[in-house]
Amino acid sequence: MNDESEEPEIPEMIELPIDGVLDLHAFRPADVKYLVPDYLDECRKRGILDVRIIHGKGTGVLQRSVHAILARLPEVAAFRLAGEDAGGWGATLVRLRPAP
Repeated sequence: MNDESEEPEIPEMIELPIDGVLDLHAFRPADVKYLVPDYLDECRKRGILDVRIIHGKGTGVLQRSVHAILARLPEVAAFRLAGEDAGGWGATLVRLRPAP
């Protein structure tokens, strides 16, 4: 009999660089609804107002999710798909309003 009780595995915290580029490839789609607003908030606090979110091309589901989140955030002044030089329809460029 094993006396060691097995604890549920807790995912490790990932330290993200706040540099204006958020690559969602390493994250679960379910985490995006929390990750995107938190990341944008940190960018605003640091004065980073132009952000690129890399969601990939795939089927477009993640892109639509990201765009739905961005459309609801009052701190987002504008967003659009990136040009071919910045990822094309696999990335979204976001312009944030300055923090008060």
